[in-house]
Amino acid sequence: MTDGKVTASVNEQLNTWPGQALSGFDSPVWSVIGIVFGLGFVLSFGYWTTNFVEVQRAMASSSISAARRSPIIGSFPKMFVPFVIILPGMIAAAAIGDMIRLKTTGEGDITYNDAMLLMIRDILPNGLLGVAIAGLLASFMAGMAANISAFNTVFSYDIWQDYIIKDRPDNYYILVGRIATVGATILAIFTALIAAGYSNLMDYLQTLFGFFNAPLFATFILGMFWKRMTSTAGWVGLVSGTLSAIFIFILSKVGVINLPGQGVPFVAASVAFVVDIIVSVAVTMVTTPKPATELVGLVYSETPREFFHDPESAGKPWYLRPGPLAAVALALTIILNIVFN
Repeated sequence: MTDGKVTASVNEQLNTWPGQALSGFDSPVWSVIGIVFGLGFVLSFGYWTTNFVEVQRAMASSSISAARRSPIIGSFPKMFVPFVIILPGMIAAAAIGDMIRLKTTGEGDITYNDAMLLMIRDILPNGLLGVAIAGLLASFMAGMAANISAFNTVFSYDIWQDYIIKDRPDNYYILVGRIATVGATILAIFTALIAAGYSNLMDYLQTLFGFFNAPLFATFILGMFWKRMTSTAGWVGLVSGTLSAIFIFILSKVGVINLPGQGVPFVAASVAFVVDIIVSVAVTMVTTPKPATELVGLVYSETPREFFHDPESAGKPWYLRPGPLAAVALALTIILNIVFN
């Protein structure tokens, strides 16, 4: 897409692989690399491991087993996304006149992305139309509430309390969190105006994830598995990765990079990840690491193996243990990818 218009042909929109209509790359090889590395590895892993909402839910769990199960359980509803996307599209292609004309002649002002809205417009009666709109608003509000809640917690306790004003009563930090909530809500209103300039929300979200989640994922993965990593390197690498993603975004806006699909977020995420890794390693080599005793529970190699075992999961049925649940989720993911690709 470019400037709110779909540039892919009708037939290209019906094919999922090598995904050139999605990525915008002319080369199928670069399209696969962009989707597999930029989307499949950096953005996807970054979402599931560094997203504030997901991490907070895991950290609020009562045990290690529950913390591990929380993202696994969250993956099962995500698997229904193909059904939500593909099946309504099939129904629309058979029932909506505008979609039938698009399918048969390739003409019209609509795209396949309009299928859900067209069905709401043409099929639902007035009462159910209100329910559908209420459901959409509720989903947006739930997502916004969860992210703002995560934001005010991180801001008040992890940033304000640790780095700006320390050793104050809890009431003080609760007030800071409330102010942060108001500020985040106002910021969300203005970002919604920015999102209105995109052809769809996914392009906007992928752009934001490339700015923040991709470098954050690189910092996390280095810090978790490399005991030499330093906090200074983490901050410098994170900022460098974010700035590099913003630089790619600017290049796309001035016409240096021309990818009409979601290729720009994929490239930005990939560049942010690689730049973060390189800068973090370079800065680590010239800074002093923390003693190994302070890395227990934070770095994999410095954490005793017994820390990874949760006695509460022993003897429980398979659906209450993270290992079997993860195996089922992986098997279902592979099956669904084969079926829908």
